[in-house]
Amino acid sequence: MDRPCQRRQGRDLDRARHGAEVQRHSQDRRFPARAGNLHAADRRQRRAAGDRAGDPRALTVAGLIWRLGALAAGAAALVGAAAPQAWRWDLPGGIAPPALPADNPMTAAKVELGRRLFYDADLSANGTMACATCHEQKHAFADGNRTHPGVTDEPGRRNVPGLANAAWLSPLTYADPAAKTLEQQAFTPVFGTHPVEMGMAGREGEIAARLGQDDCYRAQFRRAFPDSGGRIEFAAVAKALAAFERTLVSYGSAYDRGVMTAAARAGQQDFSRDCAACHAGARFTDLGFHRLGPADPAGGDQGAFENTGAEADRGKFRTPSLRNVALTGPWWHDGSAPSLRGAIARHGLALPDSEVERLLAFLNALSDAEFAGRKSLALPDRACGRRL
Repeated sequence: MDRPCQRRQGRDLDRARHGAEVQRHSQDRRFPARAGNLHAADRRQRRAAGDRAGDPRALTVAGLIWRLGALAAGAAALVGAAAPQAWRWDLPGGIAPPALPADNPMTAAKVELGRRLFYDADLSANGTMACATCHEQKHAFADGNRTHPGVTDEPGRRNVPGLANAAWLSPLTYADPAAKTLEQQAFTPVFGTHPVEMGMAGREGEIAARLGQDDCYRAQFRRAFPDSGGRIEFAAVAKALAAFERTLVSYGSAYDRGVMTAAARAGQQDFSRDCAACHAGARFTDLGFHRLGPADPAGGDQGAFENTGAEADRGKFRTPSLRNVALTGPWWHDGSAPSLRGAIARHGLALPDSEVERLLAFLNALSDAEFAGRKSLALPDRACGRRL
């Protein structure tokens, strides 16, 4: 999503829980000054709005048509439930499909459901934040801000990472070596409290209740999870989100297509010498945890140490992928580097300006403009044969 959404002050929040109609709502939320400069957005995300005015389910001709469409979608889901369509990977040569959890095979129905859930603000406490609020497509599913506050306006602790090729990344986060799968990671923003992001801690059952109000969601869950009869629970939500996130595949940059400029090619040689020990492989990350400079026990973010308790992990953070790095700024684990040039300088290398310019040319060649605008990854406008 490309705009932080507005929290409707004083409005009855039960409306976000009980309305089954899925509608657009504006993302023009204002953040407190302590949040810093936030990137303005231009998209909108989904939220269940319980306002009965204009509800297509009303007993009118339009309402009857809506109900018939929902019933038809449900019947189609039941017919197709016995044999979900397997997912077909479209990958460049030399890139193998990612490893998948045994209990979450990829299917087209699951990806479709996960895409809709990714943009649905009903996964947050007050219906103002979706996964896509922080993971904006035009930023390669990063945020564009230093950090992003949650639904309670508690400031974020770390910069929002991009999600390109997340299917191949494990561990997934800056500071938790135990965060191995996308299914597992989905619980953190929704239910986590350090910091509060989507604010649903202790309210897991509400998510099922909200989604279950929507006939189309019920049909989609039946199609995606036929073995459970389409039971709506957060474990299934996490699996669907993970399935969609595994389709965030980005291998279309100038580097991938072999059309880099001369400066970028020269920068690649510099990069191979000075940077590739950590930013290694096809994803440009060794997925290891490293510390630049001495540990600071008084620092506000102790990195992996906070999760492992091992003194050797104090101040260590996982090497980020550099895919689409020019689109995912600001940079560093806390977003404190406002430019790529500044991020390079923080590595403590005494590089001449000419080499920095070449490195910047190469890093820009890792951007995949098609990925940042790919329609199949954007906010869906239809489900169950009708507009959302």
